[in-house]
Amino acid sequence: MNEQDLTNEDVSEENAPEIFFNDDRRFDGEGEKVKDDPKAANAKSPEVLRLETELKNERIRREAAEAKLIGVQAKFDEIKVQMERETQEMRGRLMKTLEDRAKQGQFNFLTALLPVLDNLNLGIKASETDSSFEHLLSGVKGTARSFEQALVNVGVETIAAVGEDFNPELHEAVEMVETDAANDGKIVGEFSRGYKFGDKLLRPSRVQVGKAISKSVGE
Repeated sequence: MNEQDLTNEDVSEENAPEIFFNDDRRFDGEGEKVKDDPKAANAKSPEVLRLETELKNERIRREAAEAKLIGVQAKFDEIKVQMERETQEMRGRLMKTLEDRAKQGQFNFLTALLPVLDNLNLGIKASETDSSFEHLLSGVKGTARSFEQALVNVGVETIAAVGEDFNPELHEAVEMVETDAANDGKIVGEFSRGYKFGDKLLRPSRVQVGKAISKSVGE
């Protein structure tokens, strides 16, 4: 054996793998390396499998809840759009009803005024042939009565005045006159008639109010 052979032998021994015979995890009893079992390497503990199953179930429940939430939101949006459309339609119908009522009220009022105009025209025509005061006065009274009836037909009411107690919400005191104790605070005269329309005051009655005569102490 020459020097070259010895050198190669030393190198081979140095590079030879070190074998641990007591290492059962990687080598068998004869020193042969034991191949790793891929199934054994990938084996999971029961705890890991349980956690993975719970995580999977939780993911499924979350996805189902999200899908349900999306469905509920879509249904809500649909109902919201429908309610807004119905509200708009109802508002339109209500406005049309109010407009129709207003127009009908105007129509009724104008219709009630036509007899007043007729009486005025008749009075004018009659005065052309008979200009007597009595005839003219009769025509004016008839026109006034027809106009008041027209107001009544559209819901206007006259405010009672003479003989009533003075009410500042309905009457406007224009003048105070001395009177007996029985008429103290009562309306004894009316300058212009007041009118109401439903619960609203169109104008108060302009009235004359009685005030009891005060007596001196010596009397």
